[in-house]
Amino acid sequence: MTLRKKLFIIFTLIWMAFIFSFSSRSGDVSSQDSNHVGMIIGEVFVPGFEQWNNTKQNDFANAIDHPIRKTAHAMEYAVLGFLTAGIFADQKNLRKLRIFIPWLIAAGYAATDEFHQLFVPGRSGQVSDVILDSAGAAIGVLIMTGIEWLRVRKMAQKEGQNG
Repeated sequence: MTLRKKLFIIFTLIWMAFIFSFSSRSGDVSSQDSNHVGMIIGEVFVPGFEQWNNTKQNDFANAIDHPIRKTAHAMEYAVLGFLTAGIFADQKNLRKLRIFIPWLIAAGYAATDEFHQLFVPGRSGQVSDVILDSAGAAIGVLIMTGIEWLRVRKMAQKEGQNG
């Protein structure tokens, strides 16, 4: 097993633990996290946000809460898909499976994560989140696949120039 593959396995497991830890947070804590992100978005992207009163700022943060949560879902699973695809990237004999297996692992993890949330106070497991997470994972897998394709192509060009 190559060092690269070992590193991708380690980073994948760490990322899975990261996802699990966020999913273990109660609904109230998760809402506070989303609200905090909404406030940061307001401060960074909304001119004059700092001059708004607290009620208006909180209303803004609440209004973008749903998109923040869904974007976080897709992004965390895009990273998981990317990392998982990295494990299989150098499997020359598994061409088509290099995309499907990592996606299946990430999508399966999304399903188990949503099931886990059924047991966390104030949280719920949502089939729609599994679908969103799986789509994010597919994007991550495709990004890694594209990067790997470019890397292999570049190596082949170098060999052609040197050979």
